[in-house]
Amino acid sequence: MIELIPAIDIIEGKCVRLTKGDYSTRKTYDGSPADMAKAFEDYGFRRLHVVDLDGAKSKHVVNHRVLEEIATKTSLVVDFGGGIKSDDDLHCAFDHGAALVTVGTLSVESPEVCLRWIDKYGPNRFILGADVKEKKICTHGWKHESEVSLDDFLRRYDERGVRQVLCTDISHDGTLQGPALPLYREILATHPDCRLIASGGVAGIDDFYALDEARVPAVVFGKAIYEGKLDLSEVSRRFLQ
Repeated sequence: MIELIPAIDIIEGKCVRLTKGDYSTRKTYDGSPADMAKAFEDYGFRRLHVVDLDGAKSKHVVNHRVLEEIATKTSLVVDFGGGIKSDDDLHCAFDHGAALVTVGTLSVESPEVCLRWIDKYGPNRFILGADVKEKKICTHGWKHESEVSLDDFLRRYDERGVRQVLCTDISHDGTLQGPALPLYREILATHPDCRLIASGGVAGIDDFYALDEARVPAVVFGKAIYEGKLDLSEVSRRFLQ
């Protein structure tokens, strides 16, 4: 059964969602991130994806206190991303409660740094952030399209043992128009050892079944929760019990 991972995106200590990574589309939701995380745990979720959008913009971790509060109030396995650009940022994330970190831009622009971290801490503590537009990797909060192909990107880190890959088709993110199933099927066919985490486009419970049928191991989702498109009681009953 597919693993379901709710997401909390943070700006100024609050839960927000963007559409296609555009900060001008920011929508802020009631409730603290820690309270939202506790609610997810109460429904039976075991994992949580946390994105420090202030950190992503500032190029260093900003909302580490929010991460710490989530880790203190819950027993969720938290993966954290956004602004991890240096050894200090990495230590900050781990020290404040992240079980894993997601690395995106740095893994493209400074792979030697990421590979050093992987060798030191082990590949199981890292999730590769693969933000994709027309099969090219995008960086800097999806603003820059690199010349690195998705396939080459995945192969480089697969060779070093990184199996978890959070793949977002940017054209689908925050749109509630369904996940990028053809892309995910292609990734799994080409990289059979990849523990793919789908991201973007989830609009309702049927999308979970479609992803599961495509044998996608896990999915991150957020906007469908905050916009009331998903009944978490029903999700819990069908997928978490």
